[in-house]
Amino acid sequence: MRNLIIILAIIVAMLGYSSLFTIQEGERGIVIRFGQVATDDDGRPVVYQPGLHFKVPFIERIEKLDARVKTLDGQPDRFITSEQKDLIVDAFVKWRISDFAQFYLSTGGGNERQAEDLLMRRINSGLRSEFGTRTIRDIVSGERDELMEQALVQAGDGASDLGIQVLDVRVKQINLPTEVSQSIYQRMRAERNAVAREHRAEGRAQAEFIRADVDARVTVMVADAEREARQIRGEGDAEAARIYGESYSQDAEFYAFIRSMEAYTASFADGNDILVLSPDSEFFRYLNQMAGSGNND
Repeated sequence: MRNLIIILAIIVAMLGYSSLFTIQEGERGIVIRFGQVATDDDGRPVVYQPGLHFKVPFIERIEKLDARVKTLDGQPDRFITSEQKDLIVDAFVKWRISDFAQFYLSTGGGNERQAEDLLMRRINSGLRSEFGTRTIRDIVSGERDELMEQALVQAGDGASDLGIQVLDVRVKQINLPTEVSQSIYQRMRAERNAVAREHRAEGRAQAEFIRADVDARVTVMVADAEREARQIRGEGDAEAARIYGESYSQDAEFYAFIRSMEAYTASFADGNDILVLSPDSEFFRYLNQMAGSGNND
């Protein structure tokens, strides 16, 4: 009897322990009874909030679902605009579970990966329709906010049957395909090269103009300098002639004698010069006088 009581106590303890469960903060729990989502007397699914709860052992099973806000950041996808231009769009979605029973049933037992795949398909479908009604200029210039608002509305409508509430849809980045980007970059590079060549040509023309102007100024300055030099030289020659004239007028004989001595010195400075002149030439006038006075002495 004592052993039976012990066994019964152990069984009761095990049943009591298995009937208790806790729901953590940020989670919600739904009751699965005989493979179906349990409902209350009003027909609404039973959803447990965070805390300690009881269940019927071996009959009810608790599925815990994440109730926090999640971020779905998918891979960039290709979209076509109204002018049939391709764009590579990278977007992300903020979502959370709004109907836990519906989410559990529509995603094969609360499979979040499957839920995100389904949600991303519907988000891309909404974005595709919005991009298809706009041009690249419209999307880039200022209609991105309106586009995301419309995509959010469509995503909310499309995700309601999944038990999901879409909180936000954001487009992170819009790029052109690689082949289109390269073509645009090449065209931009060609335009920049053309502008650079134009600037270089204008610079060379300006340089030639400046060089010609400087050359003209230099020519004028050199001509003015030469003219001034000739003028100064002429004035100097005139002053020298005047001084020579004044000297000559004071003592003409002495002046002629000095000039003859300078001529003798310049003529025989080398010592190897030969002059072929007549002995009675005017050039030897003072030499002849000196030779005559020497004979008288």
